[in-house]
Amino acid sequence: MKVLQKQLGWLVAALLVGGGGGWWAHQYWHRSRLLEERQPLGVEAAAQVLELPPTIAPTPATPSLNFIAVAVQQVGPSVVRIDAERSVSRISPDAFSNPFFRRFFGDQIPPDLGPDRVQQGTGSGFILNADGQILTNAHVVEGVRTVQVTLRDGRSFPGKVVGVDSVTDVAVVKIEAANLPMVRLGSTDNLAPGQWAIAIGNPLGLDNTVTAGIISALGRTSNEVGIPDKRVQFIQTDAAINPGNSGGPLLNDRGEVIGMNTAIRANAQGLGFAIPIETAKRIADQLFATGQVQHPYLGIQMLELTPDTLAELNQTQGLNLPKDTSGVLIVQVLPGSPAESAGLKVGDVMQAIRGEPVTTPTQVQTLMESTRIGMALDIQIQRQGQVKTITVRPSPLPAELR
Repeated sequence: MKVLQKQLGWLVAALLVGGGGGWWAHQYWHRSRLLEERQPLGVEAAAQVLELPPTIAPTPATPSLNFIAVAVQQVGPSVVRIDAERSVSRISPDAFSNPFFRRFFGDQIPPDLGPDRVQQGTGSGFILNADGQILTNAHVVEGVRTVQVTLRDGRSFPGKVVGVDSVTDVAVVKIEAANLPMVRLGSTDNLAPGQWAIAIGNPLGLDNTVTAGIISALGRTSNEVGIPDKRVQFIQTDAAINPGNSGGPLLNDRGEVIGMNTAIRANAQGLGFAIPIETAKRIADQLFATGQVQHPYLGIQMLELTPDTLAELNQTQGLNLPKDTSGVLIVQVLPGSPAESAGLKVGDVMQAIRGEPVTTPTQVQTLMESTRIGMALDIQIQRQGQVKTITVRPSPLPAELR
């Protein structure tokens, strides 16, 4: 009875459609009979009964790659792991001849106070050309002559540290290999906060790690970052950068290298910093060419003039500078420096260098880095209400200040 009711239901539904209802009624009645009798039918057989095209099994979908994955595929093979070993002195053996030590230890040197120990470290780097020139951070390879360089494909090569520049935290390494994958260098000229940033490296021993974020800020000075002894304006990013990432590339959304990552703030949370690629490449070229970098040196300490600092200096130092004075105040001139030889004095306000106005120490530093050693440098200053131009010839930065 139930079968009959279902068959009548199919017939009524088909008749209500109108136009060819008899044919539809016949097809649905036949289909319901097949289902009720539970006849085992293949896909093609069932399709023939209902006059439908055979079912085609779906093909597996190819996973789509977003721009981050594409960039990593392009650049990943050019990122290397750098393993370095250096000897670290604990206490000089001569110290144990001191009566103070002999009083406690006699002739026995405690094992924890031995002369040297081996310190192992791991960082990152990236290949600049197919012949094995590699860029990395100075603090990754400083104090060693050779390192071990491992590529993503597992190949490992001994590497020679060609040059180290601690002033900018840039170093270069050379391995003997050919036809190596290399990165594509980009530019920071059109870089802006909010753009994508991708970091690749080997943080905390986890090889080939990829993190992504945005450019958080540009032109962070060494003082702002907390390393006043460096001459770099950093790119700030929220892409995670941890120990081991140092020396790895920071990429834009096209997979071009725009900076070299450096893990310089142990207490940073969500803050990473990178050396702009233009600075890193300029230093690298000099290191590969001569093994060292000569930084121009004036020998002054500077202070940015703001309304607050101006008022305080006039009150505490008796400078009597006009309220509308702008520029960079010289607060110290080092003895024997080019600045002293040229006649610059404490209290001078630098207002322009080579005709370009300056209002911050960062601007002065940037202009100095683009100056050749020994080149005549015209500096416009204001001294006791008078404007003067003093010519200074920068000398190489002394080794003790590096």
